[in-house]
Amino acid sequence: MAIIEKTDNFPFVCSRCGKPLAKKIGDISICSDCLLHLDFNLSIKNTDSVITEIEQILKFFISDVTEAFSKDPAADNMIEVLTSYPGIQAVLLHRVAHFFWKIGLPFVPRYISNLSRQITGIDIHPGASIGKNFFIDHGTGVVIGETAVIGNNVTLYQGVSLGGVSLKKKKRHPTLGNNIEVGAGAKILGPINIGNNVKIGANSVVTKNIPDNSIVVGVPGRIIKGDSDVIEQISALSHGILPDPVLKLITNLEMKISNLEKRLDNQEKKDLTNE
Repeated sequence: MAIIEKTDNFPFVCSRCGKPLAKKIGDISICSDCLLHLDFNLSIKNTDSVITEIEQILKFFISDVTEAFSKDPAADNMIEVLTSYPGIQAVLLHRVAHFFWKIGLPFVPRYISNLSRQITGIDIHPGASIGKNFFIDHGTGVVIGETAVIGNNVTLYQGVSLGGVSLKKKKRHPTLGNNIEVGAGAKILGPINIGNNVKIGANSVVTKNIPDNSIVVGVPGRIIKGDSDVIEQISALSHGILPDPVLKLITNLEMKISNLEKRLDNQEKKDLTNE
């Protein structure tokens, strides 16, 4: 847009669009149109693409609701799941908000996500991309950031955060692969990649890339590499049998100290005998 020259009646110019202004808003030279940012240019030009997106929402609706029955033994019937499961409600609302976000509609996507947060206690930015068969169990306190990408068949438990570590407007949230379970209270931070077939233990803090077929536990998150068969046996995040690398390290140190003490005692006895 061409910059409009300033005049005596309009001594200021909008720093974004060049529109003449009679006065500034504080120290900011910006017009009301740019401040509200309600311009709407359809991002998806092809109507067939819009129809495809809507069809995908319906397909995801079926897979998301089905996950409640396969991943929560407390799920009894469809009416109960749709009306009493905040995780399902949050995901379904997010699918709609994400669609509006993709087509470039202003205000509405964030308004829907805010309503969802108030209703469910789950905060999912409409810009987050989420695959099929996604399930949030219980859900209170779950946070999913704007640039987060989540693959297929992922389960999050209450208190999980997929957060950013940068204030710059760029990719700043994690990318999760397929077949992942994230335990209650776990934090996955930054633009890192979590591989396929990964289990992250409760309250773990993950800030580095995680390879496929891994278990992650602890603060900071420690990787336990294993074959997929072993990881598959630890189903539904059975926290009681998750390996503890710190405990293992301490146990090994205690054994070494005990062996050194025995060797020292034996040496002292030999020295006394020789005297």
